[in-house]
Amino acid sequence: MLDVMDRLERFYGPLPLPPEDPFALYVWEVLGVRTTPARRDAAMSALRRIPALTPDSMAQAARGKLEKAVALAGPYRDERLRALMSGVDVFKRNRDLPKQLRSELDAAREALALLPHLTAVSSHWLLLFAGRHPLLPDDPNVQRVLARLRMDADFTTAELGGVLTAVQRATLYLAHHGRATCIDVDPLCHICPLRSDCPFPTAAQLAPRVFRRGAPD
Repeated sequence: MLDVMDRLERFYGPLPLPPEDPFALYVWEVLGVRTTPARRDAAMSALRRIPALTPDSMAQAARGKLEKAVALAGPYRDERLRALMSGVDVFKRNRDLPKQLRSELDAAREALALLPHLTAVSSHWLLLFAGRHPLLPDDPNVQRVLARLRMDADFTTAELGGVLTAVQRATLYLAHHGRATCIDVDPLCHICPLRSDCPFPTAAQLAPRVFRRGAPD
């Protein structure tokens, strides 16, 4: 598995880690729904400049500035704003929520249940990066890559020794690979850095596509 991660890192280069701060990571997840990583990151940068990446600072920020920053994430601006302000309320009323996320797993999951608008996948990312629980998220991009490589998530975690930084790195690169190359329909197997060991590609998928004009001879 480490060889897989090394090849993905050489292919994509260094990938930035999500925020470790629980509230900032919640914001990162809300901004990342139904948009691209580039748009999400643009919105995060704008919120950082306000600044509005803590519950208190976001609560005090001017509404117009928040709207402008969140709009950079793309569509669903109003839905994102409602989710963010609901999260502000939860974090302000539960000041020990970050500590709960880093406690034992059942308590961490109970703490996550307080947060509105989190998908199951987003909850898993918060457990891994904010709660520091070394579990591969049930992320469709991660799971698709593992399935095509015929790898099991539990076995992969065990192979990584349950080391937090190794599981975080694997999650980042597997998820990115699933979004960029190992996509759901018509994956780009011909450029994949894992193609030599992957049982998924067929000869037809690996063959270059030829486009001809006019009728065949």
